[in-house]
Amino acid sequence: MKIFIPAPLRQFAGTRSAVEVSAKTVGEALGMLVAEHPDLKRHLYAEDGKLRAFINVYLNDEDIRYLDKDATLVEEGDTLSIVPSIAGGTIALSQDEILRYSRHLVMPEVGLEGQGRLKSSRILCVGAGGLGSPLALYLAAAGVGTIGIVDFDVVDATNLQRQVLYSTADVGRKKLDSAVERLRGLNPFLEIRPFETRLSSENALDIVRQFDLVVDGTDNFATRYLVNDACVLCEKPNVYGSIFRFEGQLSVFALREGPCYRCLHPEPPPPGLVPSCAEGGVLGILPGLVGVMQATEALKLALGRGEPLVGRLLLIDALQMRFRELRLRKDPNCPVCGSHPTIRRLIDYEQFCGSRSEAATRIPEVSVEELKLELDAGRDLYLLDVREPQEYQICNLGGHLIPVGELPRRMHELDPSRDIVAHCRSGGRSARAVEFLRRSGFGKVRNLVGGIRAWAERIDRGMPRY
Repeated sequence: MKIFIPAPLRQFAGTRSAVEVSAKTVGEALGMLVAEHPDLKRHLYAEDGKLRAFINVYLNDEDIRYLDKDATLVEEGDTLSIVPSIAGGTIALSQDEILRYSRHLVMPEVGLEGQGRLKSSRILCVGAGGLGSPLALYLAAAGVGTIGIVDFDVVDATNLQRQVLYSTADVGRKKLDSAVERLRGLNPFLEIRPFETRLSSENALDIVRQFDLVVDGTDNFATRYLVNDACVLCEKPNVYGSIFRFEGQLSVFALREGPCYRCLHPEPPPPGLVPSCAEGGVLGILPGLVGVMQATEALKLALGRGEPLVGRLLLIDALQMRFRELRLRKDPNCPVCGSHPTIRRLIDYEQFCGSRSEAATRIPEVSVEELKLELDAGRDLYLLDVREPQEYQICNLGGHLIPVGELPRRMHELDPSRDIVAHCRSGGRSARAVEFLRRSGFGKVRNLVGGIRAWAERIDRGMPRY
């Protein structure tokens, strides 16, 4: 039989308008509904286990109060309709809130009922960086009642080019402290739940379960797969966004009828194949564009309005200002959301994404202090800079420039007998370069830990940092 979910309660049922169950009585059917969607239980049942007084249930077109109530027998093909009897169908708004949200209230798609849904919504933002900044600001301004934020970083000067939650005065502060202060200043009617921690396999399920939906503002593959799997296991929608240079992607994952992130990317790319924004850069306005679009999808899900990006991947090219949409299919063999899932608990995502490679731990390294001593002593070293030309122009150590992507075809420029120290901005790309060169027969090559950024911070403070 089919149970119809009213609009005010759909946010607690994965935004679904109807649920199919197989039951013998009304009580058994409703029990199966709340077992599948536990967040519905407190909205349907009082603490004594009885249906709340303002909830009516109809079997086909008959009120069960005038039948056998919970014991009413049901048959295949019957329908149950849950009808909230709250006057106006919304959570009460104060006069100040009515004034604040007046531009929403005059919209037929929102109105008092919709604004009440936003007020009762609980949305988790994973990350308070480039995507999380505009996302959190617009969710707060829109009147989402509870906003959770997971972040453990501090504000850096390089963040200010795109992370609009913060100001120059915030540099050095914890991002969470700055974010909470800014959001409460924007909207005092919010409840903000800060989680100053790295999201992990140990804490993700406990955190995600507290919210109605999750918005992924992460910047690494391990956390992205973690967020996806946690959302699928907790049956929470996952509003996905990613950015690089001038391009972005957007979709909504983990709804029962749609695909998840693993359906799109069953496996992560090899470590280092896809550069991070720190390595490749990002146009400052792009996370604003994508973050606002993520906020839009989150608000649509909370309102139960419109057509979310389920089963659709939106590709954004800001340089050409073009948008393309691709169709995504749910993979029946997906290990987490497929017909026969094999992932039933969270795994080690650092290992899954290859972030903990044994080879990386065997790479010879040198600190910036040790390099300075060797250079001052006149040791014959070959400095190999594996950054991009535009980075070399910002600052350099006078080394030989071969971008890491060109290293395989330009390896002949290097002398295997020389002592080589490879470096990049912060040590990641150069570590991959050292690993590649050692596999290619270069036995005297080391990686500069922390890269040229560490050199600028600890050796030459007059050198530009980026």
